[in-house]
Amino acid sequence: MLQDRCMRLLIQRVKQAQVTVGEKVCGKIGPGLLLFLGIHKQDSPQEIEWLVNKVVGLRVFKDETGKMNRTIEEVGGQILVVSQFTLYGSCTQGKRPEFTEAALPEPAFLLYEEFINELTARLDTPIQSGIFGATMEVALINDGPVTFFLER
Repeated sequence: MLQDRCMRLLIQRVKQAQVTVGEKVCGKIGPGLLLFLGIHKQDSPQEIEWLVNKVVGLRVFKDETGKMNRTIEEVGGQILVVSQFTLYGSCTQGKRPEFTEAALPEPAFLLYEEFINELTARLDTPIQSGIFGATMEVALINDGPVTFFLER
């Protein structure tokens, strides 16, 4: 039986994106995908394969006719992954968000690292990333704009 909630991805097709911690750029890409990854407290490694397959197979890049019909591999795009526990923030009660559905830092870090490793293995290319748990500044130029929300 599938759980009610699991990993969430906010996917943005970008012309460029970078993540900075303090004064240091720790991840930077040209055209490709910026992935904000939210991990639920009940998530396990089993969700990773499904999400990676979806990201690798998404046809969100334009073909020669201008239609979204090409994958990240087909266009030679890059990927930047940023951990985003606030994707599991709830603003339904009160005025302050609550994060009771987000995974605790240690298990979330392991799943975040495994997600990046699996993407790297599937695409046979380095994946850029932010620094898990850090306060980050993310700058991007959204291409389209094209943004998708994915959860299993």
